[in-house]
Amino acid sequence: MQRLWGKVAVAAAALVIVVVGLIPFLVNADTFRPTLEDQLSRAMGRKLTLGHLSFSPLTGSLVAQNISVADDPAFGTSPFLEAKSLSIGVETGPLLFHRQVRITKLSADSPSINLIHAQSGLWNFSSLGGATASHGPEQMSALPDLTVDEFAIKNGSATVSTLPATGKPLAYTDINLSIQKLAFAKPFPFQLSAKLPGAGTVDLKGNAGPLEQKNAADTPFRATLQVKHFDPVSAGIVDPSHGISMVADIDTQLASDGGILTGTGKIQAAHLQLARNGSPAPQPVDIDFSISDNPDTRTGTISDLSLHTGPVAAHVKGSYRSTPQGIEVDLHVAAPNLPIDSLEQLLPAFGVRLPSGSALRGGTLTANLAVTGLATAATITGPIEIDNTRLAGFDLGSRIEGTHPFGSKGGGTEIQTLRAQVNSSPQSTQLTSIYGNLPQIGTASGNGTVSASGALDFRLVAQFSTTSAVGAVAGKAVNVISGMIGSFLHPKSSPSTTTTSPRGIPITVTGTATNPSIRANFAALLK
Repeated sequence: MQRLWGKVAVAAAALVIVVVGLIPFLVNADTFRPTLEDQLSRAMGRKLTLGHLSFSPLTGSLVAQNISVADDPAFGTSPFLEAKSLSIGVETGPLLFHRQVRITKLSADSPSINLIHAQSGLWNFSSLGGATASHGPEQMSALPDLTVDEFAIKNGSATVSTLPATGKPLAYTDINLSIQKLAFAKPFPFQLSAKLPGAGTVDLKGNAGPLEQKNAADTPFRATLQVKHFDPVSAGIVDPSHGISMVADIDTQLASDGGILTGTGKIQAAHLQLARNGSPAPQPVDIDFSISDNPDTRTGTISDLSLHTGPVAAHVKGSYRSTPQGIEVDLHVAAPNLPIDSLEQLLPAFGVRLPSGSALRGGTLTANLAVTGLATAATITGPIEIDNTRLAGFDLGSRIEGTHPFGSKGGGTEIQTLRAQVNSSPQSTQLTSIYGNLPQIGTASGNGTVSASGALDFRLVAQFSTTSAVGAVAGKAVNVISGMIGSFLHPKSSPSTTTTSPRGIPITVTGTATNPSIRANFAALLK
């Protein structure tokens, strides 16, 4: 009896296998293609075209080859999406016995997606979901009722460009997207990962929906964004000629109410460089930020961007807007009493260089700056002041030509106060209302420029201290020159034996910041 039941079980199993194996030959899956194309086209608001269809009873899915989704006509005639295949999960019973197509899953294999952002602020995916479909007003009164248990994109790629084109498109590869319980009229969870050029990665996960019918880009969502090894130059976002570069890790909380996108998070930027004549900072820089962005108007607000240098941070606030030429900014930088010992590592990133072999030790820096114009070519204006620091390794007194060899031979230069008004652009940096108080030497005031190539051209007037070694030498130099010229003009007069304190000696500074040439023009006092 047991043998009999065993034979029956084997026969039944064999029969099932035979039936399952025969189903693909008995079911002409291509007959369902018009129904599927119509359902999916209506749901997307775009013409969707499917290639050859086959049916897999083991997975309960229809597999379409060579699918294509049309783009919004306002953005061109090239497809919005193309894929090698699309797996369409269906309910097997209704399909086989009632010829009904009830979609449960959608999975696109290796799709290529073309994303375009217009100058108006609209994306070419903004009309997805039927927002611009021409099915008549009766179909536009409600969101499409398509609901699937799972929607997936596997091993996809995407290019992001602008209209009109303003630069090289941004390319994403290895895109994997998973959406559970996708329903246009309800919120749904999603998870997205992708790779950026230059070994960068993107991970985004959260909840989105319901779909905004007028503009899919305005669909509300909340998500966590993590970006690793983001290199804006390698990604094609920043041109190398702008001198702005970094390799950053970004951790952000994003939220959109359908109109305003807000983001708060942290950036750790390694090899940070922010100027054409700069060089990468030797240590990573931590940046906290809180911003809001209006995609429709292409404008945004920076509530706070904190650039940390030790225990104190420089704070940036202001606004920005996207233009065909790039991102325009209108920002204010407040840097109150930043410790120079922590700040010094950032100086190369901004293109600030010190004389070779020297370093700043101690003291504080205070700045109150306005940053305006294109972000990649901004103009920086405002006052900057350094207090109570020491330029170790550079003895200014011994470097002033005209006082040598009588200059001091100390190991550095004490700076009680050094302040100026800065007006910096990519073409040059102008410093006006310069005032310096150097106790070992005296005071100086004047103006100067630093060219884009780093050449110095400063015209200062020095008031040497009579109690300093340099001041004493300067006084002697003036008296000697005065006596020589006086004796020539008035031969019978007796030379003066009184040392006078020099006043207003012209100083020129040329060369470069790393190798400055400083010269005192005593003879100019006698003209």
